[in-house]
Amino acid sequence: MSKVVILCGGRGTRMEKETEYRPKPMVEIGDRPILWHIMKVYAHYGFNEFILCLGYKGEVIRNYFLNFAALTSDVTVHLGKGKIEFPNAAPESEWKVTLVDTGLDALTGARIKKIEKYIDEEPFLLTYGDAVANVNIGKLAKFHMRHRKTATVTGVYPVTRSQFGELGAKGIYVREFLEKPSKEMGLVNGGFFVFNKNIFNYLTDDDACTFEKERIARLANDGELAVYKHRGFWQCMDTIRDFNLLNELYRGEMSPWFKLDH
Repeated sequence: MSKVVILCGGRGTRMEKETEYRPKPMVEIGDRPILWHIMKVYAHYGFNEFILCLGYKGEVIRNYFLNFAALTSDVTVHLGKGKIEFPNAAPESEWKVTLVDTGLDALTGARIKKIEKYIDEEPFLLTYGDAVANVNIGKLAKFHMRHRKTATVTGVYPVTRSQFGELGAKGIYVREFLEKPSKEMGLVNGGFFVFNKNIFNYLTDDDACTFEKERIARLANDGELAVYKHRGFWQCMDTIRDFNLLNELYRGEMSPWFKLDH
């Protein structure tokens, strides 16, 4: 089964009120970090092996997963034996999570390159630790396998203008990457990638290596970037306004990112 890489190292400077003491992937929707919500979407489709690229306040994410069972399950402690049991193990007990320190100041391309040694098969999946969507991950992976290109990006149609670059697509392929979106918002990079191992040839482990601009553009120019178009729900958590919106949806028991196909 393909591994899932999640970029968790950014500082979240637009959400300083929430990220002063924790990384953005640990900001909560309801009573769980957005990171957990993202992982649940992948797990729904059977992708249970994760590699988390840590950076800013990565110890918060480490502690969360090291203590996950104790935080989310009933606990029985045999005081005289030093034995701990979890009578009602959560579904997440099937997850395998590798926590990798990819550097405090590394940009996204460098973070991806630094986990290359953990990718022993292809394809593998990757996303950001700050956006939720009801993407059918199974169909996304099959789409990637059919076209046999280096990379597939999930293109989304945001309801409001986005800071993400626009994808100039023709058919199923991205022909150009526009850093400044057009006046009428089109298809943008929504994350939820699938890669073959050749992606590592486009990256370096220099902390200044970013993925979203030069490397995506190079993939497009080489004819190695396909786009999986997703017209369902997608929402990033880039600002406090986004944070409030996602929590309103969760409290209203809508949670559209959990309305998933099989």
